[in-house]
Amino acid sequence: MPDSQAPHTSRPLLTLAHSPDPDDAFMWWPITGKVNPDGSARGPVDSKPRIDTGRFSFKAVPADIEVLNRRAAATADLDITALSFRAYCDVKDTYAITRAGSSFGDGFGPKVVCRVDQENDPVGVHCENCLRSAAVRIAIPGRRTTAFMVLGLMLGEDALAAPGKIIELPFDQIIGAVARNEVEAGLVIHEGQVLFEQAGLKQVVDLGVWWKRKTGLPLPLGCNAVKRDLDQRFGPGSIAEVSATLKRSIEYALAHREESLEYTMPFALANAAKPGAEQSGAPTPQRVDKYVAMYVNQWTLDMGDTGLQAVTQLLREGAAAGLCPDAGKVDLA
Repeated sequence: MPDSQAPHTSRPLLTLAHSPDPDDAFMWWPITGKVNPDGSARGPVDSKPRIDTGRFSFKAVPADIEVLNRRAAATADLDITALSFRAYCDVKDTYAITRAGSSFGDGFGPKVVCRVDQENDPVGVHCENCLRSAAVRIAIPGRRTTAFMVLGLMLGEDALAAPGKIIELPFDQIIGAVARNEVEAGLVIHEGQVLFEQAGLKQVVDLGVWWKRKTGLPLPLGCNAVKRDLDQRFGPGSIAEVSATLKRSIEYALAHREESLEYTMPFALANAAKPGAEQSGAPTPQRVDKYVAMYVNQWTLDMGDTGLQAVTQLLREGAAAGLCPDAGKVDLA
């Protein structure tokens, strides 16, 4: 921590919630300090931020993305939070999307997967059209996730309406549920996008490929959002200051990639060890590096005009299809 920075406890403390996945953990440790996957501090040295955080200090709150989506809509008690872009539609009056911190899949994205061995399955999944069958159960990571909304755009809302067709599970339990034949297909997000083959699964469709082919744009998936009342609570310019600090955190993490990746490993290991998660070998630094490279990139530093265009189009199409509320004009902090 720079000598010129005030002690960590003397400034307003803002909660910064993120998913426990490696890419989210990678971005924010330079301003929150290093924490364990349960959010507890690692120690007096590690817990210090690496960059000057200005007037504010930041506390990491790791939690499942669907938990954060629901929490933002129910209580809005987090100052800064990761959200699915779909979930932003529910909280747009309370939270603003920051230019930095979003995840885009440029020609890749969440995948629908099924078992490779389906010889004894009464219902087989062999193509995109198979997913429309009422007999094909699909495990999803939450109805407020962007991935589920894009799946609805691809298949049509009616195809997902059959009773018992959609099974909501924590994102890290979906691969296991498909591998154990508890469901015929699963919608995998986060690190599951690079894990499913190790569990004996195969890809049915990549939603990022589908969206790119349809629109020519990257697929917006997750965003970072800040409470709109920060200026009222802490004075004019607070939102802009926090937004700039978030960007500097990502810049620092990228510039210190080796240390950042080392920090994320316990998060990957904890995800793999959760009850219900399919054990497909311990996460390796190479695998985590590959995944982080997918979703911490130029779009993450600043989504820019193209990213905003992609977000606007996705949410407009989602609302037109009845898959999300109308977000109106999307503004960025």
